[in-house]
Amino acid sequence: QVQLVESGGGLVQTGGSLRLSCAASGSIFSIDAMGWYRQGPGKQRELVALITDSGSTNYADSVKGRFTISRDNAKNSVYLQMTSLKPEDTRIYYCNIQIGGMYYWGQGTQVTVSS
Repeated sequence: QVQLVESGGGLVQTGGSLRLSCAASGSIFSIDAMGWYRQGPGKQRELVALITDSGSTNYADSVKGRFTISRDNAKNSVYLQMTSLKPEDTRIYYCNIQIGGMYYWGQGTQVTVSS
């Protein structure tokens, strides 16, 4: 079994920064891709950023140049540095990891950006 624990969400003003962290534990041999998704009320969950096991990254157009995803394989962790935050970034953010074709999700962390 794999567990993901997220941290780092909160309330911030427009233009501020937050750093999300996600640590995986359990029966882990190696992690393929790691990513962050977000979801608002009544909306579908959407990809924010993805990082592969080789370090390649992919970002949603809406966050390019503002968010940076990184990973620490020794700690089975993934991070999302968010800068220049906007009110439209207000969502619940979910960590996701892929192991051997299986997908695992964190419990979600709320990010609220006040105008």
